[in-house]
Amino acid sequence: MIIRASIAADLVAATAIYAHHVLTGTASFELVPPDQAEMARRRAGLVERGLPWLVAEAEDGAILGYAYAGPYRSRPAYDWTLEDSIYVAEAARGQGIGKALLNAVLDHSIALGYRQMIAVIGDSANTGSIALHRACGFQPVGTLTAVGWKFGRWIDSVMMQRPLGDGAGQPIKG
Repeated sequence: MIIRASIAADLVAATAIYAHHVLTGTASFELVPPDQAEMARRRAGLVERGLPWLVAEAEDGAILGYAYAGPYRSRPAYDWTLEDSIYVAEAARGQGIGKALLNAVLDHSIALGYRQMIAVIGDSANTGSIALHRACGFQPVGTLTAVGWKFGRWIDSVMMQRPLGDGAGQPIKG
């Protein structure tokens, strides 16, 4: 497996992976999976800003998962903080792909000078994602209780945070 920057052709697999998560899980609060054109628009918005949008590719060329970092919030004071997203194909779960993708996104984000990474994890019962983030240095910073409604039930959002590079240790220069 290799972790690499995504290309437009990867969107067929990424759209299918995300659709599965939207339709069967609570990691995403979307109710209807976006089509490939919408996924391309979202990816382009991040790639044009120089942000990482990465894929895990198997030796046979299959896309096993993808991850990216996007702005945490749009107001200028948040410009040095990103939010991560990771989605792994159902058949590839439990093989370390999510961890490899998240670590690569973190490394890219540090290289770009960002200072904080936020994880907004759908569902406090999503122990896999919580454990993954903890293993990559994230700490829990709170839970937003019952903020989403999906599959006929209320769902929490778990907030986790990890400093990048100097974190809050040094002021931003420039």
